[in-house]
This record gives sequence, C-alpha cells and structure tokens, in this order.
Amino acid sequence: MNNGPFSIRMTKSKRNKTPLSGENKMTNRFHLAIPAGDLTEAVKFYCNVLGCTKGNSEFKYPDAWVDINFWGNELTLHATDPEKPSQGERHNVDMGNVSVPHFGVHLQEDDFSNLKIRLEKYEIEYIDPPYVRFEGTELQQETLFIADPHGNCLEIKTMKCPETLFRKSN
Repeated sequence: MNNGPFSIRMTKSKRNKTPLSGENKMTNRFHLAIPAGDLTEAVKFYCNVLGCTKGNSEFKYPDAWVDINFWGNELTLHATDPEKPSQGERHNVDMGNVSVPHFGVHLQEDDFSNLKIRLEKYEIEYIDPPYVRFEGTELQQETLFIADPHGNCLEIKTMKCPETLFRKSN
C-alpha cells in the first residue's frame, strides 16, 4: 500500500525501521528561543542580513514569535520590549575576552567568507571583528562576534579541521 512520499514498506530486511530511521530522518538540531524586541527588525536582520529563512510564526501580540531557520537549527524570536535590549558582559578566555551570553554557528569556510561580505554590505558593526584563534594548529578557527538589533550576541566561526571540535586536549 502506498500512502504517498512518506509511506514505509516493511520488508523482512527492514522490519525494525521506523519512520525516523529512513531518508527523512531528522538529525540532531538545537532549538533556542530568545527575546528579540521588534520582530520586524529582528526578521530583517536574520533573513536579509544573515541570509536565514523565516519559518512558522504567530503574530498575536504581545505574545508574538517567529521561527528562523538558523543554518538548519530552530531559532525562535519572541517579541519583547524593544526599549529593554539584551545585555551581556565580557569574560576572559584564551584570546582576550568575549561577550557572554552568546550563541552562534560553525560554518564551512566559503559560507563564512560569504557571510562576512554580507555583513560589510549591510554595514553591520562587529562586537569583535574577524580574527584567527589557535593559528597554525589543527584547532585553527576564524571567529567573529556581532549583535542582532535587540543586543543578542552571536559568535560565528569556521574551523580549519571541524572534526577536532570535541577532541580533548592533553
């Protein structure tokens, strides 16, 4: 029996397969919900500037929200008071100090380069401009920090050897 593109045929060799174990399997993704202030401005930033796409939404104020496809992850922007921007603080790490809290994404090198071009085109100010960490090692990465219109801090990076991301150092 065929029930369309999502039908499953149970054969002897595939008896233990479930609907999520085939080609349409969803891989692990993160979901993050953040205060976004003015949703119109936030959507413009995430979609027009960063190049993400808009997903589901509900514009019933004051509880309006919109999902953003944040490089394959679900980022939910919630309407909040635009006059109360998100604020963080700086924490010391190996290369200086970084804004906390922050969230972000690891991109392939060409996607990272294209994003830097978009940031320049839209004249986005950096919290921390692009710089290279761990230069000359397998952990080498280029990273940058920016803020969305509500002050949420984003770290976006690319790694020379992405397979080393969770490798323990001695």
